[in-house]
Amino acid sequence: MSIGLSVSWNAFRYEDAEAMLAEVLALGFKEIELSFNLTVSQVEVIAAYLGPHGISVRSLHNYCPIPDGLARKVALPDCYSLSSLDEEERSLAVRFTKRSIDTAERLSAQAVVLHCGRVEIPDRMRDLVNLYEKGLKDSQEFRQLRQDIIRQRKETKGKFFEQTLRSIDELERYARRKNISLGIETRFYYREIPEFEEIGIILEKFRGSKVCYWHDTGHAQVMELLGFMRHEDFLEAYSGSLGGIHIHDALGCDDHRAPGKGEIDFLKLKPYIKKDTIKVIEAHHPATGDDLKSAKKLIEGIFDA
Repeated sequence: MSIGLSVSWNAFRYEDAEAMLAEVLALGFKEIELSFNLTVSQVEVIAAYLGPHGISVRSLHNYCPIPDGLARKVALPDCYSLSSLDEEERSLAVRFTKRSIDTAERLSAQAVVLHCGRVEIPDRMRDLVNLYEKGLKDSQEFRQLRQDIIRQRKETKGKFFEQTLRSIDELERYARRKNISLGIETRFYYREIPEFEEIGIILEKFRGSKVCYWHDTGHAQVMELLGFMRHEDFLEAYSGSLGGIHIHDALGCDDHRAPGKGEIDFLKLKPYIKKDTIKVIEAHHPATGDDLKSAKKLIEGIFDA
């Protein structure tokens, strides 16, 4: 069972895309996910590097390459929102997502992972995390804040979610022509789209299409720790539509750790993961090369057993 690595781990340390991929190859990874922080010129270098070095791209994280006119540090997956009520911004989000789909087709990848926008309310998720980290998860203050976040999002989400559905509809028709799947990813911030029930609405609306569920282990873990949903709820509900999985560990609410460097029991995930599910380790700094080699061995041992 193949395990890929997201180059989000080392992309920001390199301007030279060949050196970036050589580091990944040296760790024993032959499959990769291209991250959202790569320039057009870096993607061109990657395209030329792949075949001769035996590396394949399984998936891309939108936006890849980064949108025109933006620096790498600000070209985050939400720099243009697919849920925006500003039609100019939403159109840019769709336009540059289509370019990611084009890039996936060109590189013979299978999927593009999407962030589907957000409900434009104040982000108080970090306030909730701070209370959790202070050991106040059972306090009235914590419970009240969580309830306020849920209520405000529910009251505000309507038009934003409609825009997300509109964007996905346009993108799915485009992706279908290119034979590229669109992964709807579990989110970390509760104001982001989709939350748990919205994943189901999207998957039902686009049943039988190129839209699939993309599970993120760290994000789902944080949802459980903060009392929104159990980690397994996501997989129990949506594993039938599972296209891929971002695998990273979490210590408390600190996620994107190398698997084995946190508290997630990856054995619990095994029943939901199919042989053809795209599996990508998505660890970030300060994970080391040795951490990733150990993580690859750990995850292969679990899913191959």
